[in-house]
Amino acid sequence: MLAYLRRGRAFYRDVVTLALPIVAQNLITTSLGLVDTFMVGALGEAPLAAVTLANIPVFVIQLVIFGLQSGSSVLISQYWGKGDTDSINRVIGVGCYVAGAISVLFALAMSGFPEQLMGLLTNDPALAELAADYARIVGPSYLLNSITGVYVGAHRSMEHPRLGLIIFSISMCTNTFLNWVLIFGNLGAPRMEVAGAALATLLSRVVEFLVMGGYTLTNRRFRLRPALALRPGAELLWRFLRYSGPVVVNETLWGLGTSLYKVIMGHMEGSTEILAARALAGNIEDICTVIIFAISGTTAIIVGREIGAGRGRESVYQAGAVMDTLALAAGGVIGLLLAGASWWVLPWAVYPRFHLSPTAASTATMMLTFTGVFLALRAFNSNNTVGVLRGGGDVRAAMRIDILPLWCVALPLAALFGLALKWGIFWVYVGITMEQVAKFGAGVRRFRSRVWINDVTRA
Repeated sequence: MLAYLRRGRAFYRDVVTLALPIVAQNLITTSLGLVDTFMVGALGEAPLAAVTLANIPVFVIQLVIFGLQSGSSVLISQYWGKGDTDSINRVIGVGCYVAGAISVLFALAMSGFPEQLMGLLTNDPALAELAADYARIVGPSYLLNSITGVYVGAHRSMEHPRLGLIIFSISMCTNTFLNWVLIFGNLGAPRMEVAGAALATLLSRVVEFLVMGGYTLTNRRFRLRPALALRPGAELLWRFLRYSGPVVVNETLWGLGTSLYKVIMGHMEGSTEILAARALAGNIEDICTVIIFAISGTTAIIVGREIGAGRGRESVYQAGAVMDTLALAAGGVIGLLLAGASWWVLPWAVYPRFHLSPTAASTATMMLTFTGVFLALRAFNSNNTVGVLRGGGDVRAAMRIDILPLWCVALPLAALFGLALKWGIFWVYVGITMEQVAKFGAGVRRFRSRVWINDVTRA
């Protein structure tokens, strides 16, 4: 029954070699968020809730960048399998153009109209004002982060994930140090509190962009050719729009949809405590999913490379099956540990350090319990859509499977339970988890059909 798992030591060694740097990079990125949460949380629940609100647009733009990385990976991993570096340069160019345009729009909105934008996300004027202070400063960082993300994602697709690990390690250390200086007014700096957290984020993005630029000019493994990147050509643009466009739309719609969960919470009774709990629970959840998302990223690279190198359809199918199984198992183990820790470890070891009220602490425990129980299902769904289907070029089916359960099932239920019926945050989470249940059946059927195996580099 599990004979397909016998892929040989070389296959699993390859998986580990690719996944470990991605795990480390994701862990660094999520730890950065946890450090921000810890330092801002020391100021109280209101500042923590305000930064959570202000980061809703940040979350959306990060998912757009992830969509560009994933969409570009559909092409780059297969071009890498063929050894076509000229086309890879063109893909990077298109990705930077798209990322730059989208991030500039977000930056203008956040810097120019922060009060109005934050006012849409909560009915608490005090929270909106605090969130606007953060948004106004952090907005320009989007452009720098988006370009860096596209370039790092390209190297990950070329089996060089260590670059992201190095760049984002430097960024995390910079941000943590500047948070300590600017939030609390250390080393003679003014005490800026929430605004200090925003400025620290902006300056750390400047540093990571400069490090990326230095690497671009000096590395020899892959030479960036500006003539190709700046003028990618109509054929490559069409190919990018066909295979990467749906991924960008997918991640944008998914980001907007999941952000609406926080908007729902921001309009519920006791929104400050709910959002503070969500800020902490979300960061812990992110740390617990770094391995899952690393497996998904590795799967996309492996599936794309196998197709680009001309492997048979059955070999590609079995590789996808192995990676789906690994993701399911990892999600099950991590989910059980998280569910147990949310009751017996976190309440006394973690929550007091973030100055949560008893109500916010119990809400965080409930949120993490839901996450832990459904993590295996979420891990399979994530790997199957982001890794297998996208890696195989089946981007439109992946988009339908990812988006329709969110917008047609989970969001309506969460809004109904939380805003119309006012049943409380527990029932909102019941609605949220229905997204994973709905995705599972559709994803399994598409995977078994084998129609997701496509060579997207052919003319």
